[in-house]
Amino acid sequence: MNRRTFLHKTSITAAGILLSGGYLAGMNDPERYKLTLLHTNDVHSRLDPFPMDGSRMQGLGGVARRAALIRKIRQEEPNVLLVDAGDMLQGTPYFNLFGGEPEFSSMSAMNYDVGILGNHDFDGGLELLDKQWHRLNFPILNANYRVADTVLEGRVGDFEIFERGPIRIGVFGLGIALEGLVPASLHGGVRYEDPLPVAQRTARLLKKKGCHLVICLSHLGFKYEQTGRISDVVLAQKSEDIDLIIGGHTHTFLEQPEVVSNRLGQPVYIGQVGWAGTVLGRMDIWFEKNYKSTCVTCSPALINNATN
Repeated sequence: MNRRTFLHKTSITAAGILLSGGYLAGMNDPERYKLTLLHTNDVHSRLDPFPMDGSRMQGLGGVARRAALIRKIRQEEPNVLLVDAGDMLQGTPYFNLFGGEPEFSSMSAMNYDVGILGNHDFDGGLELLDKQWHRLNFPILNANYRVADTVLEGRVGDFEIFERGPIRIGVFGLGIALEGLVPASLHGGVRYEDPLPVAQRTARLLKKKGCHLVICLSHLGFKYEQTGRISDVVLAQKSEDIDLIIGGHTHTFLEQPEVVSNRLGQPVYIGQVGWAGTVLGRMDIWFEKNYKSTCVTCSPALINNATN
């Protein structure tokens, strides 16, 4: 779906239903647990709304509006998880002038739960990340980046486990290969590892640790024409134990998640909400009390002047 169609449809209605062994009747049934997953990706230092210049994106986005919407949802929903799939930095003069301070500070003020590094988050080099890291109050995960002997050692983890009510959620991150995208002088000694075996190993571990839901935050890109190039779709097809992939990098607007069957024929939901913070992704996930059946609904919210 192209960006214009996405924005048009989302501004009219943000309702869509996807099922995985579940059913919609009785969603408010006390025999079910609910998780509200909010997600962003590729915000690219876009702190202000787009100017009213006649472009397709005019008036959209803005960190203050996003914060207000997140606050409203948290007031309405008891179990919320807020995540970001990378490229927080680079793209507006805010990054050039302030070197990531307002981006990291605003995300911390919104109480993001977890995020990952995208390739553009290295655009200021490891020295910039070292300088600004203290402004982050949430964990950064890139399980396939080896950061030993760099300033990121001890700062970038493989996974985190969150509990929201009775729901146990495992989250891990995957980053794109930096070679060819980021000069070696900027990413220093960060070493890239093949994401597929890392994903297999990490997702399996999270299931063994009792996670009812395993989420991969990915900056690999949604999909590519090149056969075999790793992407969110390829990752979903070739893996097990991953339930959701929240992606970034390709700036893909998905009004509804792509549903891909994994190696065992089980559904994996892939979500991505374009770029520049113009949309806040939302998935509401219901779990039956035995955790054997889930129901997923998706309602991405356009960030515009009606957001409050």
